[in-house]
Amino acid sequence: MPIPSPRQWFALGAAACAGLLGFGYYLQFVQNLEPCPLCILQRLAFIALGLSFLAGALVGPGRIGTRIVAGLGLLFADLGAAIAGRQVWLQSLPADQVPACGPGLDYMVENFPLLKTLSMVLRGSGECAENAWQFLGLGIAAWALVWFALLGALSIYLLLRPGRRAA
Repeated sequence: MPIPSPRQWFALGAAACAGLLGFGYYLQFVQNLEPCPLCILQRLAFIALGLSFLAGALVGPGRIGTRIVAGLGLLFADLGAAIAGRQVWLQSLPADQVPACGPGLDYMVENFPLLKTLSMVLRGSGECAENAWQFLGLGIAAWALVWFALLGALSIYLLLRPGRRAA
């Protein structure tokens, strides 16, 4: 069985991101689970990661291009993992140590400068500490962390893979 080309790996990564985003929207619009600000930032990281993988799948870059796309993928996977890790940490806090619920993301974006909004969002709030859905004992943020780690590992593989022509 032939080893998949970087282009095929990028397509697989893009499909995984699309599936994860689709499931997130299913939870939001069908199961009525409203995303917290950290969840929205994780979605943005999955979108950026998926778009970088999609670019690699559509273009089929050579060795240098593969490394550039994989490097971007690793950057977005790391950012997403940091955000998801923060939320997993918030969810592990005892109830008396959870930060108070803050204003919604829409309100913050409309009323505060971008860096202040980002700072407030990354601190997290009570709504980010809620764990309303679980599968196999892991909540949404923990699953996001697992997927960011897997997609980051794929990016590392593509970065370190010996040079081959894209198929």
